[in-house]
Amino acid sequence: MATEAVQTAAAAAGEAHKAGMPQLDFATFPNQIFWLLVALVAIYFMLSRVALPRIGATLAERKGTITNDIAAAEELKAKAVAAEAAYKQALADARVAAGKIVAETKASIQKDLDAALAKADAAIFAKAAESEARINDIRAHAVESVTEVAKDTAKEIVAALGGKADARSVTAAINARLKG
Repeated sequence: MATEAVQTAAAAAGEAHKAGMPQLDFATFPNQIFWLLVALVAIYFMLSRVALPRIGATLAERKGTITNDIAAAEELKAKAVAAEAAYKQALADARVAAGKIVAETKASIQKDLDAALAKADAAIFAKAAESEARINDIRAHAVESVTEVAKDTAKEIVAALGGKADARSVTAAINARLKG
């Protein structure tokens, strides 16, 4: 049994080997070429009518989206540049306004300072005049006091030395000495 099965299998293999590959059989070439052309035409129509239009539509949609995004980005960039220019202008205006406020404040402070200085100068001048008047008064009293002290001292010295001095001669001597 086993030998019969092996012989049957060997016979079948021998027949298949004699026939060869059906693709290489020249008798079937016209039939194979016909079906190849039919398959290529069917693939061409499927691609040209279904797949390629879908791919083209997808590419056109993508291109449109990219173009719109680029246009939107350029518009936003222009708005950003305008906003930056407005910001810089507002900043410059604020600096100018701050400079004016500083100048006005300085002028106001200087005005107040000048008024305070004038008031202080007037007070100092008044006190200086008052002090000078007091000093002149003290000087005048000092000269009178010195004259009185000199007269008393001269009388005492003359009396201590054993002489007699009258008030007129002592006053005349002291006045002469004080004049120069």
